[in-house]
Amino acid sequence: MAERIDSIQGVSQVERVQRVSQVTRRTAGQFGALLQQELKAAEPAISFSKHAQNRAAERGIQVDDALMDQLADSVERAQAKGATNILAFDATRAFIINVPHGRVITTMSQEEMEENIFTNIDGAVLLK
Repeated sequence: MAERIDSIQGVSQVERVQRVSQVTRRTAGQFGALLQQELKAAEPAISFSKHAQNRAAERGIQVDDALMDQLADSVERAQAKGATNILAFDATRAFIINVPHGRVITTMSQEEMEENIFTNIDGAVLLK
């Protein structure tokens, strides 16, 4: 059996439905924006391709949280300048990164950097 809803004095059933509908639309947009923001924050700012993971392991390059933060910072700075493929490097290692996808494509150790020419990049970022 359906329960009968008593009417509120001075407010019709139709007015109550409209008010709830208006509130739902306003909060739904806010909720959706907050959800997208949280999902974006949960995604890693930068990732390694399978190739880059293998190269880092082969070359003894330790990938830790501090390095990931440095690489993410490099990507943010490169995005601000409009770069699409960068070389992020310090004295001992180098990373080729596709900026739009936030993806490390390959890594190199210091010895390999001495013998290589870097092509197909449009920016370089010194790791802090």
